Amino acid sequence: MAAHSAHLFSIVPGASEPIYRQLVDQARRLVAGGQLAPGDAMPSVRQIAQALALNPMTVSKAYGILETEGLLTRRRGVGMLVAEAPEPRPSVASRIDLLRPTLERAAREARQLELDADIVLALFTRILKEAS
Repeated sequence: MAAHSAHLFSIVPGASEPIYRQLVDQARRLVAGGQLAPGDAMPSVRQIAQALALNPMTVSKAYGILETEGLLTRRRGVGMLVAEAPEPRPSVASRIDLLRPTLERAAREARQLELDADIVLALFTRILKEAS
């Protein structure tokens, strides 16, 4: 059971999406992508709140939603853990569904900046390869 750092998460304070929702969506993506595996210990509410300069209630709200959804489970004396999943990994289609809102926001911003689609796609490809 690995303990994960609060630095797994990042927030965009000025985004239209509430901070708790950003945390929930990031946790979903981390689990779907395999960076968080069943049984992995999550950083504490306090650790995330301190690392990201957030109100602990905001982090607690995100964890509560994830627990209600069955993505996280609370274990006394240990804290929050990634719940055991019935399937080893979500389907490609469900992982694409998790990525789509992020790409829609990026596309909207690219249009606002009047950037050519080919340039944006080339940048995205370069970023994907850098992260590998």
